[in-house]
Amino acid sequence: MPFRPPVVPGLAAALSCLGVPAFADLPLTVEDLITDQGKVKLDLSFAYANVDRQGVSTGAPIVVQTGPASFVTIPTAIGTSIGNSDTLVGTVGLRYGLTAKTEIYTRASGLTSSQRTSGLSGTSSSRETRLADAWAGVNVQFKKDDDAPAVLGFAELALAEKHRHDTASFKSAMLGITTYKAIDPIVFSLTAGYRFNQTRREGEQDLKPGNLLLVNPSVGFAVNDRVTLTTGLQWTRRQTDRIDGSPQGIARTATDLVLGAGYGFDRGNTLNATFKANASGSGGSEFRLNWLYTLR
Repeated sequence: MPFRPPVVPGLAAALSCLGVPAFADLPLTVEDLITDQGKVKLDLSFAYANVDRQGVSTGAPIVVQTGPASFVTIPTAIGTSIGNSDTLVGTVGLRYGLTAKTEIYTRASGLTSSQRTSGLSGTSSSRETRLADAWAGVNVQFKKDDDAPAVLGFAELALAEKHRHDTASFKSAMLGITTYKAIDPIVFSLTAGYRFNQTRREGEQDLKPGNLLLVNPSVGFAVNDRVTLTTGLQWTRRQTDRIDGSPQGIARTATDLVLGAGYGFDRGNTLNATFKANASGSGGSEFRLNWLYTLR
């Protein structure tokens, strides 16, 4: 059987938002993180989130993570005392190797969500299926992993974001950086990012979603030449939303446990699974599958 370098899902889980291939040229090293120049990659993911809340009175939105540094925000009802929801988000993306160290990409997400609430006024349920958002971005490799850790950066801009009624364009952006160090058979990685949100129209009101800060350290272990396991923590801080300048609720922080596994079918063809559970409150849990495939 020809040699196949190992998958590194510790890194793949931390960098799937960067579209990096999870194969290395040598065991337990990570090379060619940016899509090869002139190559095109297909990036598909499916994320499922279940949230159960009690005492909700401010209508805090549900945030579903579609990648290590990408999120879809779903508005919820105001004034409910008990709420339970199921959300499935599908994302399709394309990535193109512009140069040896630069990759451009685009992605679009659609969702279907079911929400059930109960309060003093009785019980109710709702369901919706719609486009969630579309983004375009760039990944740049500033430094490879040698004596010092590797460094990559990414920036992306929202082409479209759908809230309850209206769709906004070019009102959100995200900047981030990732660093990693491979020490046989372990890969240490850290991803940090900040999402900026500008005011946009929502019906008859001005809505400004809260900005988001993300910090995600993780450790990956290469089990063999095909399978890798990863574990890590994710800390986020989301500022309060504002409607017509008035804050809605409070700023929220969350700490999540993130577990992952990756399998490499072949070079340029990998599947990663990620499970995220809230460790600091009743934030629910999420499960995500991500498939990366080189088209040409």
